[in-house]
Amino acid sequence: MTDIAELTTDLTAESADLDGIVAALDEVGWATPTPADGWTVAHQIAHLAWTDRVALLATTDPEQFTETLRSAAADPAGYVDQVAAEGAGVPAPALLADWRRGRTELTDALLAVPAGVKLPWFGPPMSAVSMATARLMETWAHGQDVADALGVTRIPTARLRHVAHIGVRTVGFAFAVHSRPAPPEFRVQLAGPSGESWTWGPETASDRITGPALDFCLLVTQRRHPDDLDLTVTGEHAIEWVPIAQAFAGMPGPGRKAGQFS
Repeated sequence: MTDIAELTTDLTAESADLDGIVAALDEVGWATPTPADGWTVAHQIAHLAWTDRVALLATTDPEQFTETLRSAAADPAGYVDQVAAEGAGVPAPALLADWRRGRTELTDALLAVPAGVKLPWFGPPMSAVSMATARLMETWAHGQDVADALGVTRIPTARLRHVAHIGVRTVGFAFAVHSRPAPPEFRVQLAGPSGESWTWGPETASDRITGPALDFCLLVTQRRHPDDLDLTVTGEHAIEWVPIAQAFAGMPGPGRKAGQFS
């Protein structure tokens, strides 16, 4: 099991990687449209900054987090777009400083969470380890939107294992949000960036997904259409899962169109 110190180190590195892409952008760069409909680069960073602040509330002030949860529950999709738009309206230097400050405070807070304590969230309560994994996944996913918008090719790292892990852990959740019964356990076997093998699930499972870790992570974060990925999928339930794969909390997303990045 990955410990919280390792996870927060990787979360910090993932954030720094994205920071390095946006830090020197001018006003035009921050206003660049991203693959997320209606969102610019500034919207993407504003969303990450907001989510980090909300995660900090969940970690340090659960009662205040509950108030935020009530506001978001009244209009889930609209609320997310609204706070992203508000953040995108802040001057870029202030937005960048806010994101940097919030993510640092969050990692410090997560390191202080006692073992066994569950933190409230928009989905089921989670441990500090799970919270850090979720934040890394979302940072990587929104970082992909930014990279795609700016024409930047990111070098895959071993941090993808955390993204892949949450993708495997949320298979049942993806079925549930589509009102489908929970599937049997899958076998997932991925090739990491350096050729290492990452596996989840029993070797005897009839439902299997194999391929590059990067492609699997792009699938579960809905950053590429399944037809554009080099994944081998076998088994009735695995085939049913691929179009609805979703590693993030909330309602199903629209995903990306086939051939959008070819």
